[in-house]
Amino acid sequence: MSKELQKIAQQLSPLERSIVPHLEKPLPEIKKETGLDQTSISRALQFLQNKGLLEIKKTTEKTIQLGTNGLYYKKNHLPERRLTTALETKNHQPIQEAKKATKLSDNEFKAALGVLQKKALLQLKNGKLSLQASKEELSKKTLEEQFIDTLPLPEKDLAPEQTLAYETLKKRKEMVETKETAQTSFTLTDSGKELLANPKLLTETKDLIEDITTDVIKTWNRNKQLRAYDIHAPVPKLHASKRHFVNQAIEYGKRIWLDLGFEEMTGPKVDSSFWVFDALFTAQDHPVRDLQDTFFIKDVQAELPKKETTTKVKQAHETGIAGSKGWQYSWSPEEAKRPALRPHTTNLSARTLAKLKPEDLPKKFFTINKDFRNETVDWSHGFEFYQTEGIVVHPDITLRDLLGYLKLYYKKMGFENIRFTPAYFPYTEPSVEIHVYHPEKKTWLEFGGAGMFRPEVTAPLFGKPIPVLAWGQGFDRTIMDAHQIKDLREMYSNNLNQLRSKKIWLT
Repeated sequence: MSKELQKIAQQLSPLERSIVPHLEKPLPEIKKETGLDQTSISRALQFLQNKGLLEIKKTTEKTIQLGTNGLYYKKNHLPERRLTTALETKNHQPIQEAKKATKLSDNEFKAALGVLQKKALLQLKNGKLSLQASKEELSKKTLEEQFIDTLPLPEKDLAPEQTLAYETLKKRKEMVETKETAQTSFTLTDSGKELLANPKLLTETKDLIEDITTDVIKTWNRNKQLRAYDIHAPVPKLHASKRHFVNQAIEYGKRIWLDLGFEEMTGPKVDSSFWVFDALFTAQDHPVRDLQDTFFIKDVQAELPKKETTTKVKQAHETGIAGSKGWQYSWSPEEAKRPALRPHTTNLSARTLAKLKPEDLPKKFFTINKDFRNETVDWSHGFEFYQTEGIVVHPDITLRDLLGYLKLYYKKMGFENIRFTPAYFPYTEPSVEIHVYHPEKKTWLEFGGAGMFRPEVTAPLFGKPIPVLAWGQGFDRTIMDAHQIKDLREMYSNNLNQLRSKKIWLT
């Protein structure tokens, strides 16, 4: 027995000593015998490896499991099974009648037709569907059904017919998915085997100091030794609490506007069409008010503001105000009462402008808040999104000042190359769109619109026409660019690994 092994044995920590007698057993048994959690066992194994007593081997195992649709169809049967069941009850059915009997969606029904025709189990002739197999054949479970019943399974253990079923199901949306799990194993070195062969070594311990505590310092004994610390051993990664990266970005954006002397606007997410559209001189038959873009609230009505404001907005729409001819139609107060989830934060700008008095000027306001639109959710669109809105009310303000504010804002957000192009919006004139150059994509990205409120907006709300700078900029794209996010949906996922890896935003 070497003196080196004796020295190693004396320096073993209590954690290592608790695990050494069980090293010839598999990890699940070690966990059961010692009562230690997985983290403690992993640390003990790492310490023992650093002392040359064992070698750790880490591998990754792929497991095939059911996806969202797979779980659903395991319970409710695959579309092709539901179609064959319907046709077994009544063969030679018209295609629409068979579809109705299966209660499948269009996509499910098409998938079922494709699968059965590919397997030569179904014939479509003269608009009618006919089964081309006996009841005995149809009663047997298909390879795909058998495979679904056996999941989850390790990928390496798949039989040839299971591999075929797996490849088929992979082509169907969210039927199966692969999950990777880390596997840890270890083998004893010669020194480790020798230590296990001499259990007395584990009892020959020195009275070593384990931790430096206040009591140890107060009662210091120079004759005692400290246990050797392994400074190279990895330790568990600690994840300090922090704010969600989206909230960090919002706070950073707010700080920019506050430092520029702006005041924050607040207001309702569900607002009347009056403030969302009418006060902004958006005609009541304008396409933007259609259900394709806006979420309206059913069976309730919102209140209109004071009569003076409502009358002036009505006048602006019907016959015009401050030199305008208006939209020349009959304005409906009932339409203005329809409540909606705001599709933009400009309803806050309208509400804020209506509260101002001439003696309050000059004033600057901003908000960074959430809006809602009836969009199909994909990598670049969501039905909710953040927008930064702002207005500057001043008798002598000009479009040049607007461009200056926006350039400064985007520079502070990390964008250097900015350009403005002419645009049209119902409630601003002149109007511009802001484009930011993306050096990696080598293209210009449109970030939002801006302009000066039309007299038809300011005269009814403020009492007279007055220059008002206004902008509404998309904020989500800024966050996506800062964090190199390719899919907008990632911003609202609860993936802890992704959230922990996000940097602290632009501090």
